[in-house]
Amino acid sequence: MMYRFTTRPLSDFVDEVPDLNDVAGDDGMLFVRDGTGFAGVASVAQVPLSECADFFAQSTVDDRVDAPGSRGIAFGWYPFAGIGGAAIIPAVCVGKHSSMPPWVTYVEGNESQVAAALAPRHAPTTEAASFAIRPGVDVAQYLAAVAAVRDAVRNGEITKAVIARDILVESSQPIAVNALLHRLKASFGSSYRYSIDGLIGASPELLVARQGDVVTSHPLAGTAPRTGNPTTDDQLAQQLRASAKNQIEHRVVIDMVHDTLLPWCSYLDWQPEPDVIAVANVQHLGTLIEGRLSQPIPHVLQLVEALSPTPALGGFPRDAALRLIAQHEGMQRGRYGGAVGWCDRDGNGTWAVAIRCAELSSDRRTARLFAGGGIVADSEPLAELAETQAKFQAMLSALVRP
Repeated sequence: MMYRFTTRPLSDFVDEVPDLNDVAGDDGMLFVRDGTGFAGVASVAQVPLSECADFFAQSTVDDRVDAPGSRGIAFGWYPFAGIGGAAIIPAVCVGKHSSMPPWVTYVEGNESQVAAALAPRHAPTTEAASFAIRPGVDVAQYLAAVAAVRDAVRNGEITKAVIARDILVESSQPIAVNALLHRLKASFGSSYRYSIDGLIGASPELLVARQGDVVTSHPLAGTAPRTGNPTTDDQLAQQLRASAKNQIEHRVVIDMVHDTLLPWCSYLDWQPEPDVIAVANVQHLGTLIEGRLSQPIPHVLQLVEALSPTPALGGFPRDAALRLIAQHEGMQRGRYGGAVGWCDRDGNGTWAVAIRCAELSSDRRTARLFAGGGIVADSEPLAELAETQAKFQAMLSALVRP
């Protein structure tokens, strides 16, 4: 089937610019950070991620905006195991970019859905719900897995591996996605917030972005809590910078991302020292990497596949670390630890690491949450457990409401 994508300025349809969270609503798609991104409704096609480029190549365009992503985009996810992945092409998509007015793209034949997508929304309301929280992976198994991987590092088998665990949040009422997205916006507006096919989250970590021949990545590794007290948080940030354990964990990730991207680049630069990146509940070491891609310029999905999973979610050396994870972790990660984002017909796109997320059941009464941490020679199981508890708060605080 031949699809035709039509793109017009948003002002052709409405005077007031809608919130992307409201365009996505309960059933749509969202990928946004600091007000820049996309929201889509309905689905005209769902294809394997590997077939995205072919799908767009067989469609036509009428674009009067000429913005990044204005010639049609797909929302997608790439699993931790690196096999599969899916792309969803929305019937209607609203795009916002920091340097130009917003726009609407719709697939021919879906004009009637534009007005519904842009209709004003009332503030989301939810019925009072009760919640029950239970572990997926048993805590004792998690602690044993951390100890086993730490010992493997000490024995020289690997440099680092990430051990994660999951919890299940059960609600007496269906979880209202739109309300959840608004709460994530309030607390994590500078994270990459996403809602794609039941996977909802607020990731602080950019896996890779491609815009033309410019490529960027912003790996995070090494974590400290935040308390809300500026003096205490500043002391914790200084301790994070000074921590040999966290610096080692971070360096492994930076080296892998750099070495993976370099063969595609005419140049690749990175910060000499990591910054401390603060989000609402934790702070991380982060290093910005940016370069120019050589011809022929790779599709962003080629870069996603090459980088996933990074040592920030897998380990190093990759194959040995993944074997240890499979042996000791005790769960299937699915989409957690993979990547989530968007791509367009020109091969551009932005993909975040799929962390700080919840995977909703089909009836939306159960949310599966994930958290993990990098294990190196100095890791202590109880300290790692505390780190996962801090990371869980990103989604728990948005999900579990009085």
